Formats: sequence, structure tokens, C-alpha cells
Amino acid sequence: MNITDLIVGNLSRNLEMLKTTIADFSDAELLVRPTPAANHAAWQLGHLVNAETSIGNNLRPGSMPALPLGFADRFTGKTTGIDDPKAMATKEELLHLLTQARNGTIAWAKALSPQEMDAPTPERMRRFAPTLAEAALGQASHMTMHIGQLQVIRRKLGKPILF
Repeated sequence: MNITDLIVGNLSRNLEMLKTTIADFSDAELLVRPTPAANHAAWQLGHLVNAETSIGNNLRPGSMPALPLGFADRFTGKTTGIDDPKAMATKEELLHLLTQARNGTIAWAKALSPQEMDAPTPERMRRFAPTLAEAALGQASHMTMHIGQLQVIRRKLGKPILF
């Protein structure tokens, strides 16, 4: 196994863990907040799509699939308090876009040479991910953090413990 295999495997398994976590959520359950000030799952998934796409395009411009017109604006810091299902997106749409974005990250990571893995990220990202390899792994870490938050929503909904 090489570093590329490790990164790609981590990214792939991470997405499957998220899909497993919300497999039994309905569209309505995606809008449940574990506490009044916490983000619901629909917003978190849209945020993950936006972040994955933005970070990927910052690291390699044009490397990520385009998002539907207006999608990014629906999942910003200004929209965290919105509970209207019409303002969010369906579970099917969110999972489709998240899978596309993650596949874009995986394709980008697979295309990196061993020398590129050690290349520095843009200055604004170096505090969190100094190299391209660390940025790729950072995508998985970001999703894992949100999976933990989604697990709390599972508990609130009374769903079975998965992990």
C-alpha cells in the first residue's frame, strides 16, 4: 500500500460511514436539531458538499464537479437557522451531490504524484493542512466530525446505535 491508496481508502470508507449514519433518516428527520442552536443534518450535508467542492477547487482549480446554480448559497453561515424543507434539499439530492464531490476529491487525490503529496497548500490553508496529502486527509476528517454530530441526531430520534 502507498500513501495514495491510504488516502483514497480513507476518503471512500468515510463517505460510506456517513451514508450508513443517515441511511434510515427521512427528509423530515434531516431537519431535526439535537439542540435549538445546533445545525440540522440537512444543513450539515449541504455544508459538506460546499466545503468539499470549495477546498478541492482551491487546491486544483476546476477539479471538482460543478454544483447546481444557487446550491452553495442555500448552505452558508447565514442559513444555519432555516428549517423550511423547501429552502434546503432532499436527502437524495444531498447524497448525490456529496458523492459527486467526494468522487472529485478521490480523483484529485489519485492524480497526485508522490512529489505533489508533499507540496504546500495555499497559504490560507496551511494552518490546517500544510501539504496536499494532509488536505486530502482533512476532507475525511471534516466529514468524520460531522458524522459525530449526526450520531447525536440519531440518538435524539431514538434510532439504533451504529458505531
